[in-house]
Amino acid sequence: MSAKVLAVCISEKKGERKTPVASVELKENHGIIGDAHAGDWHRQVSLLAMESIRKMQALGLSVDTGDFAENITTEGIELVSLPIGTRLSIGPTEMEVTQIGKECHTRCAIYYQAGDCVMPKEGIFAKVLKGGTVKPGDVVAVIGDW
Repeated sequence: MSAKVLAVCISEKKGERKTPVASVELKENHGIIGDAHAGDWHRQVSLLAMESIRKMQALGLSVDTGDFAENITTEGIELVSLPIGTRLSIGPTEMEVTQIGKECHTRCAIYYQAGDCVMPKEGIFAKVLKGGTVKPGDVVAVIGDW
């Protein structure tokens, strides 16, 4: 099974759940147009695997795509095992992995509900090298030999 995009999500403000949309437009060296996390920095786009979300669902939480503030929800690729510097193609776009996980400064609602949250440990961040439109169903692939 090839890896694919299950959902694309955006939010107007940082620190809130993101809303699934039909497609997103990625801009080179910027991120997702209309998303709070876009800008000239290393965490332009966040990705989280559906496999990670299912771990939280197994704990009894009613969570789904976007609830961990991820921009792109994937399936079939172990994101957290990708080394920093890995290049990914997602649909027509290209990204470079810049960070694995993040420090959770403020405990989110998910943490308080479950006593844990997968995004700080299993979410990854990337910068956009080549822009384009990304939508559910797009193939996710590692570029080059890793």
